[in-house]
Amino acid sequence: MENHEPDDTIKENLTLDIITRKINQLPEAEKNLLEHGSAYIGLNAALCGLIANSLFRRVLNVTQARVAASLPMAVIPFLTAQVSFTGFISLPLSRGNLSCETCTVTRSGLVGLVFGGLYPFILAIPVNGGLAARYESALLPEKGNILTYWIRISKPIFRKMLFPILLQTAFAAYLGSRQYKLLIKALQLPEPDLETL
Repeated sequence: MENHEPDDTIKENLTLDIITRKINQLPEAEKNLLEHGSAYIGLNAALCGLIANSLFRRVLNVTQARVAASLPMAVIPFLTAQVSFTGFISLPLSRGNLSCETCTVTRSGLVGLVFGGLYPFILAIPVNGGLAARYESALLPEKGNILTYWIRISKPIFRKMLFPILLQTAFAAYLGSRQYKLLIKALQLPEPDLETL
């Protein structure tokens, strides 16, 4: 049995080269949205992280270490959401591996929900729980009641976070749809002259 891996690699590189040339023909604003759209998702995730951090700090009466808690709650969700959106949506689109608008919108919405909304909320629990234990700002439960305690504390905060989480999900789905449409627009452009490149 023959190994066709080199042929597949050549095809993939050729496809990527064609798509890249076509994307470079787009107006600057549209090209930037395709290339840097994941940063917008990351910024929204950082905002969700800061909101969740603030809500948990209030409930647990944590007044110390504002910067120490806020920095990871902004940076980690930003990086996670940006890398996830790039890896699951932007790169597959630009390589021609994601060719269905419904799939793109669904995948984008899920990335926005999980990595841009739920992950920052869940990350805020150990960050602020650790600070509450360290500074003894709230009465924390005995070892047997930990899960029940955090569920009880998290429910009202989750209700307050529901709007930012849903907004992040809708924004990510919209951005995925825009990137898909821009890529289709780019692919319909005529092949650029090699002399002008």
